[in-house]
Amino acid sequence: MDDHLLPDPAAFASRREVRGPEATEELGRRAAELLSGGEVLLLWGDLGAGKTCFTRGLCRGLETDLEAVSPTFTLVNTYLGRLKVLHLDFYRIDEDADLEDVGVQGLLDEVWDATAVMVAEWPERLLEVLGDLPRVELLAVPATILKRGPGTSAAIPH
Repeated sequence: MDDHLLPDPAAFASRREVRGPEATEELGRRAAELLSGGEVLLLWGDLGAGKTCFTRGLCRGLETDLEAVSPTFTLVNTYLGRLKVLHLDFYRIDEDADLEDVGVQGLLDEVWDATAVMVAEWPERLLEVLGDLPRVELLAVPATILKRGPGTSAAIPH
């Protein structure tokens, strides 16, 4: 499970630098304003990079009933608000596990019906199910590993 590969930061066309948990949550809250249901958000980043923090802000923006917490040991947490949020964490899912057995297809059906938004941490395994279907991918990295320049900043640094 420690062999999670992260995408190359250079592959991301847009960058946004935020500093600290409060700013990361605010970015999530602002992202929530853009959602209408049916979206899949894939969150990439090392442990502690801010993925759950971003999701917490997203849930606040969607006025969910509960505060978002990491679903590392439960696989999926569901939050009800302006939109249903399906918060998944694939960190502990074995390579050979059948995603159908853990209910991923049923969750995706809710997303495709535009009744929910899916937020997935450690989403490598989900890529095989999504194929070429649309999604938003966010990469959380420490600001120090990105080159600085015009229009370039970190996605969601530690």
